[in-house]
Amino acid sequence: MSATPSSAGNSRRTAVVDAYVAVVTGRRTKWVVVAFGVMLAAVLGPLAGRLGPLEKSSSASFLPSGAASTGVATYLGTHGTPSPLPAIVVFARSGGLTAADRALAERSRALVAERRLPDTSAPSALRFSANSVAATYEVPISAKASTATIAADVKAVRAILSASTALSASTAPGAHPGRAKSLQVAVGGPAGSTADSLDAFSGIDGKLLVVTVAVVALLLLLIYRSPLLWLVPLVSVGLAAGWAQGAAYGLARAGFTINGMIIGILSVLVFGAGTDYALLLVARYREELRRHDDHHRAAALALRRAGPAIATSGATVILALLCLLVAQLSDIAALGPACAAGIACALVAQLAFLPALLAVVGRRAFWPFVPRPGATHDEARFNLWGRLGRALARRPRPVWIGLTLMLGACAVGLLAYRGGVNQENGFRTTVGSVEAQQLLDANFPGFDTAPAVVLVRPPGNESAAAAAARTTPGITAVSPPRRVGDAFVFDASLRAPPASAKAEQTIGLLRQRLSSAAGPTTLVGGETATNLDVAAAAAHDRSLIVPLVIAVVAVMLGLLLRAVVAPLLLVASVILSYLASLGIGAVVFTDLFGFPGFDPSVPVFGFVFLVALGVDYNIFLMARAREEAVSGAVQGVVRALGVTGSVITSAGVVLAATFAALGVLPLVALTEVGFVVAFGVLVDTLLVRSALVPALAVDLGRTWWWPAPPLARNLGDPPPSAALHPGHGARQRLNR
Repeated sequence: MSATPSSAGNSRRTAVVDAYVAVVTGRRTKWVVVAFGVMLAAVLGPLAGRLGPLEKSSSASFLPSGAASTGVATYLGTHGTPSPLPAIVVFARSGGLTAADRALAERSRALVAERRLPDTSAPSALRFSANSVAATYEVPISAKASTATIAADVKAVRAILSASTALSASTAPGAHPGRAKSLQVAVGGPAGSTADSLDAFSGIDGKLLVVTVAVVALLLLLIYRSPLLWLVPLVSVGLAAGWAQGAAYGLARAGFTINGMIIGILSVLVFGAGTDYALLLVARYREELRRHDDHHRAAALALRRAGPAIATSGATVILALLCLLVAQLSDIAALGPACAAGIACALVAQLAFLPALLAVVGRRAFWPFVPRPGATHDEARFNLWGRLGRALARRPRPVWIGLTLMLGACAVGLLAYRGGVNQENGFRTTVGSVEAQQLLDANFPGFDTAPAVVLVRPPGNESAAAAAARTTPGITAVSPPRRVGDAFVFDASLRAPPASAKAEQTIGLLRQRLSSAAGPTTLVGGETATNLDVAAAAAHDRSLIVPLVIAVVAVMLGLLLRAVVAPLLLVASVILSYLASLGIGAVVFTDLFGFPGFDPSVPVFGFVFLVALGVDYNIFLMARAREEAVSGAVQGVVRALGVTGSVITSAGVVLAATFAALGVLPLVALTEVGFVVAFGVLVDTLLVRSALVPALAVDLGRTWWWPAPPLARNLGDPPPSAALHPGHGARQRLNR
């Protein structure tokens, strides 16, 4: 009888898998795999040093092409007349400026003019506040200048001011050091904000990498309690991180918006997820070493049995991340392929390089706790997680209902959710541009550092547009329209600070009036309009990406588990932990950290990472539960919890710690992403995956796996089964 097409296809797939495993864990070929991985890192790793000039950190670079503010910036850039980005220099003394202060301000202005910095024009005249407390002048910088040039010019201006202030304090006749120190000098404006943003991202890779590596190394030492074993997964993950940096460079060269935030998240994600995969494979390798004398066979079996769950988990994360490509915000859209490439690198490292490395080091890497074949200790029966599984089997319903209510109570914190983080208040430390804006707001009421830029096209409606702008509440002045190409452009000064909610309200009203007076093709740009468009695009992205990611994750779980009920409930459990994390974060950020609110990108980033990565642990648990379901569906869940509990919990702690490392960086957005993901991963690992999901699966029994309950399967070596000794009331449930 000839083989059916289905059986033939299965045979071919099995042959391919056999060949792959033989190459990766072979006695000779393992050395080739290890050498190739090291060489690949040597080629791709150095590309990370070339990312700096390709990074884009301004908020305008994040916007989609359809945004009104982007349209204005693009038009003015194309026609060669973009408004310059001013670096605004501010001097202020609370008791009033002295004659020496005024002389210092004028001298610094002359020195800046003498330096003739790249892409700068002559500084404006010195202007004094009505209360005699502050003075200011502007240094115009060409809007066509690169971000690096703008930052360098601002840095040079600050250096001139610092040197001038120090010289004045030390040599001025009758100078009083204490009084000189009370003079505040700051550089802000759009150019200052750009420079501070770039400075916040500078060195982000090195600082974050050091912290992340240290955290992962420490946790691996604590987990393995071995002076050697911790190095094996760390080396593998380190190589994956090097490959991922090379992939990010390729994406930047291809035109994707890559910035310091994306690079920071990419590093953390690769180390966190890669270490998770490594922990799972090493744990299965240790299990097999207790059954087999030949460590090569143990490595091959570990790869066969843990590999599918790891591969499915990684594929789920990759597909979820690629959903970000539909985002309007270009930095969110770029984060998808960048992090997807990072996860792909982590998968290759842990499914190819790590098994080969394990085959190289053998069982001696586990010293002093070397696993030996023939051990009869049943870890799943006697460890904490085995006891927890049997306890859940006795009374599952109160557990999952109680935890669901508790997480729902945490989600109530979303009532405190608010936005409000932008480029000006997005720093955790005091920076020059923010200090300068605060001094301007306090001493120059109505001083507009970043006016709205109105583009009227086609010509003919410029007078009506200017008249509508003048009568808009919140607009203090309108410049005469000037001809630019086939359009007219004018500036509209805002009464409120450019990053404030009042300024955004003014822009919204201005757009409505201009559309009525001059037509819908009249566009409004500028810093405030950019902030408004970023918030609108972020809201659009949330409404589109969230259901798309949920659908992708549910489908992947359904394919892996061959069930309908389990995937839906698993996705619901992860969403619940995400809402609980966001609710706690809303309270912590405003009441404990004192942040102005959420950065617009945090809910999307947090959702994608928590849902995609949180499902990882459920995949590891449920894939093992299906494998272990020899005597019954419920018994498989209890057994799987005992076998995987410690390694999955360790993986969750590692992932949470790596994302928490984002808190060392001075940006509110990265701190918020790190907190939400770290807290959510801990909730998902310690509560949802350890108790809620197993209790729910036990309570539902075979219904959990509907419509295809698992049956015993021949996997070469039968899954280890343990004689469970549940309580009297659990015996019937375990046999369901």
